[in-house]
Amino acid sequence: MSKYEIVIGMEVHAELLTESKQFCACPNVALAPPNTAVCPVCLGFPGSLPVLNEKSVELSLRAVLAFASKINTKCIFERKNYFYPDLPKAYQISQRLLPLGEGGFIEIDLPNGDVKRVGMHDIHMEEDTGKSQHGEAIGDPDSSLVDFNRSGIPLLELVSLPDMRSIEEAEAYMMALRQLLLYLEVSDCKMEQGRLRFEASVSLRPHGQSELGTRVEVKNLNSMKSVSNSLKAEIARQEKILDSGGVVQQMTMLWDEASGTTQPMRSKEQAHDYRYFPEPDLVPLDIDEAWLGRVQEAMPELPRARKMRFQESLGLSPYDAEVLTTTREIADYYESAIDGYDKPKAIANWLANELLGRLNAGAKTISESPVAPNQLRDLLKLIDSGAISGKQAKEVFDEMVASGQDAGAIVKAKGIEQISDTGELEAICRRVLENNAQAVQDFLGGKEKSFGSLVGGVMKESKGKANPALVNTLLREILQSMK
Repeated sequence: MSKYEIVIGMEVHAELLTESKQFCACPNVALAPPNTAVCPVCLGFPGSLPVLNEKSVELSLRAVLAFASKINTKCIFERKNYFYPDLPKAYQISQRLLPLGEGGFIEIDLPNGDVKRVGMHDIHMEEDTGKSQHGEAIGDPDSSLVDFNRSGIPLLELVSLPDMRSIEEAEAYMMALRQLLLYLEVSDCKMEQGRLRFEASVSLRPHGQSELGTRVEVKNLNSMKSVSNSLKAEIARQEKILDSGGVVQQMTMLWDEASGTTQPMRSKEQAHDYRYFPEPDLVPLDIDEAWLGRVQEAMPELPRARKMRFQESLGLSPYDAEVLTTTREIADYYESAIDGYDKPKAIANWLANELLGRLNAGAKTISESPVAPNQLRDLLKLIDSGAISGKQAKEVFDEMVASGQDAGAIVKAKGIEQISDTGELEAICRRVLENNAQAVQDFLGGKEKSFGSLVGGVMKESKGKANPALVNTLLREILQSMK
């Protein structure tokens, strides 16, 4: 891609973690038998009236604050009018003229190590639509069915500016946005259930041109991989059109996973095509200072700030800090584990390399860990005290993962506590030296390799329980005194 600059923007829809829907008391459930979590309001029956879910506003405010957006403390809902089978009212309650948040940004990490700000156009609240299922998915190629369980679920739409200039930047944006929403506990972001959905817009323009090219929106993206692959295909399609002297038409494209191509869906609508007008059944939303203050007080430390604190206050490397702030749950686990322990780097190593490695192998999350933070801390204290060696600790840890038992109980049950008593070890060392006179003479004569056989003798004599570091120290002290 040498002739053209890529310009990418994103629209992201996140279903909010509320107990009930946006404008009715129906449960906010992702999985339920079709059309069982519905009522006259979310089915759009004549005469039914919406009532705004307060919790959805608070969750949305968290996102607006995290993106440093301007908050419209007085905002309105509007009707976005269009007809589609999964929209029973023939309009969607949304926001356009006065959204909850305007402007703001999110910082993303680029592959070269730089940090880039991607600007936000707006963040607004709306309700989700039903879900249509077609053809083979329902066992009949000639039929379509609609499940309205999703209709009315609280939805947050986050619209970025066209600030991304590569597929890699788009991928970094998706990862950073998902991480932020999870930290805020705004959404569970389960893309496989449609709880988080990305729609990408892409255009090309000759390098050096300030005017944007014609924007094409791509839909039907059910994973981050689909977003990346669809962008590659759409960029190639637009490049081919431009190279042949053609003009890219503004439209909405569907991503076809099977063929690896984008296919025309419809011409792209403009805002006026939706005939937005104020929702007459909902009063304007008025967010006072007290309400906003409560939301601000409940805001968690955001992932980038936490990552920097781990580096600056705890001395972790950028890589370790990145791993340990991947999710809020991992970061919380780590901070709990280091509470009252003065070796944060040691905990970081065991958590990142040992515990997370085992959990990932078993497709488990940190919340499913059989080893609690205090148990991991106690294991490291046993190493520090000399009760067990690092090698023994890994054996004990395997048992902890398998059984959930405390390290101390496992050490006691298996009888593997390390010998670290200086007097006891010195006596063993002297017996080994007395019984291995030739090795002693070889070492005193300058043959360093013979020292290893003496250490091995002590470990054998102690049945593997001797503290290796202390054995090395004591042997050298005794041998030095024999010169």
